[in-house]
This record gives sequence, C-alpha cells and structure tokens, in this order.
Amino acid sequence: MSDKSRDQIWDEWKDLVNMAPQELSDWLDTDESQSVGADSGDGESKGHKSGRRIVDVKRTKKDDLSDDDWDHMARVIGYIKRHLSQGGPDDDVETSAWRYSLMNWGHDPLKD
Repeated sequence: MSDKSRDQIWDEWKDLVNMAPQELSDWLDTDESQSVGADSGDGESKGHKSGRRIVDVKRTKKDDLSDDDWDHMARVIGYIKRHLSQGGPDDDVETSAWRYSLMNWGHDPLKD
C-alpha cells in the first residue's frame, strides 16, 4: 500500500482521473488507445489493462473498494503524475502518443 492515506489517495484520484467510466471504456475500444504502451506480455499494454481496471474502480462505491483497488489507485496516481511531469509534445498534443497513453490511465490532459 502507498504511504499516503486513503483520503489523500481518494482526493488525488478524483483530481487526476478525469475521465468518466463510460468515456474511458469507449476510449479503450479505439485503435488509438490500443496503439500505445508497452506490451504486458499478452498482447495488451499495461496502460490498457490499467484502464479497464480503472473503469471498474470508478464504478465501485468508495466504501466497497478493496485493498487491491486502493493499491491500484495509488499506482495510477503515480503514473499520471510522472507522465505529466515529463511534459507533452510542443505540437499536436491532441493526437500524440503522450496523450493517448495518459488517457489509457484515465487522464485526458486536454480537459480542464
């Protein structure tokens, strides 16, 4: 488990995972979503797998989340923060692999 409290994880999760469950689910079905990320060994990228898990977590009530869900939420927060800190491309962010990868993890950097 993360060194953060569940309240901290929850607050960061709500701020950083800015895609609604159906929006993320629809995104994961696109060719663009499946075109990015490192293969996890079974033909699906780690980010794509994480995205499917994020949809499930977002559809679960806070009080019903498992310890494993909380661990995954903390990993997602860490990934999004690291990826954002790298910065995106100077041009064509909308169709960049950088954005697509973040979206697989539930964060669309073009949303306010």
